[in-house]
Amino acid sequence: MRIAMISEHASPLAILGGEDAGGQNTHVAELSAALAAAGHDVRVYTRRDAVDLPVTVRSPDGYDVVHVPAGPAEPVAKDALLPHMREFSRWLVDQWRGGDWMPEVIHAHFWMSGLAALAASRQTGVPVVQTYHALGVVKRRHQGVQDTSPARRIGYEQELGRAVDRVIAQCRDEVGELVRMGVPRSRMTVVPSGVNLGTFAPLGPAAEREDGRPRILTVGRLVERKGFQTVVRAMSYVPEAECVVVGGPPAGLLETDPYARRLRALAVSCGVADRVRLVGAVPREEMGRWYRSADVLVAAPWYEPFGLTPLEAMACGVPVVGTAVGGIKDTVVEGVTGDLVPARDPRALGAAIQRLLDDRIRRFAYATAARERARRRYSWAATAERLVEVYGDVAAVRRPTRVVA
Repeated sequence: MRIAMISEHASPLAILGGEDAGGQNTHVAELSAALAAAGHDVRVYTRRDAVDLPVTVRSPDGYDVVHVPAGPAEPVAKDALLPHMREFSRWLVDQWRGGDWMPEVIHAHFWMSGLAALAASRQTGVPVVQTYHALGVVKRRHQGVQDTSPARRIGYEQELGRAVDRVIAQCRDEVGELVRMGVPRSRMTVVPSGVNLGTFAPLGPAAEREDGRPRILTVGRLVERKGFQTVVRAMSYVPEAECVVVGGPPAGLLETDPYARRLRALAVSCGVADRVRLVGAVPREEMGRWYRSADVLVAAPWYEPFGLTPLEAMACGVPVVGTAVGGIKDTVVEGVTGDLVPARDPRALGAAIQRLLDDRIRRFAYATAARERARRRYSWAATAERLVEVYGDVAAVRRPTRVVA
């Protein structure tokens, strides 16, 4: 099947850890690789953000990444990309109509990709499948006036849900949010993200540990909603452990990163600076070493559309303490593969971590169950297979779409 992935700001080739480079980049890369491995012809369309980028790059995993000239050939903040989506869409139509490759289905990732995909669909008749990855209504609820999304984001997302051929929800929590937005439940299919079981496995080298302290690992982009400040505060309730924070800019640039400096200042004020270590960005192929070095993976976001890091840790046989939000409530089974606590509650988080560190048998049971759950339910091959069924359905029975201006 010929599949066009639209991921306007999140290139599968990007180095992870930056402000706009995280789970969506990984999702698109892994999904595209799994689809290519299953014999499908996959092209990922992402915005060109540097003048020296070739139009097409062949991924080692068997899919093509196409750099679309939409807006300036330089980095642009995700929330400033909306004015360039019409140009993005026009370029797609010109390429597909004037070339020898026309997709059978378009899979749009994020709402702005959905706008570009729908506009292209109007010109070509190709059906559109939409994955939001994050919803504006949730972001606005948690960030309030700090939300920098374009003013019309929520309205566009509502229209997209009614106009595309199928919406892929990644967890049960997202289904509820979409229904409240007015998206018909019949238009949705729940297909969770996957985890690379080759990269993330219990056997293999582990990152070094300098002393005998238990290690708490927390991973993600250094942005406030990921809850790293809550983790640092929780360390006051876990007196014998160290906390390693993976993510953000490369280690050499951490000193100039505003959020990294805030975390370090917070660690000093909490009296835990000697037990909190920021290591910066880590290449994805090395992340398994860090997971395997940990006694517990802590994921403490305020909200989380899905959350790949708990799954990656689980696949490595590491128990998880997470906040009871979004997709984490689906992937982490309370009392079986890990423990869940309220968001933004350092005392509850610290208590849950300490209870787990104090109970070696419980940690072993969680680790074993976590590994099995990741292996049985969340392989990328299974995710790709389920999505191909959706692609086939929408390609076979194409209903008229309502155009979003």
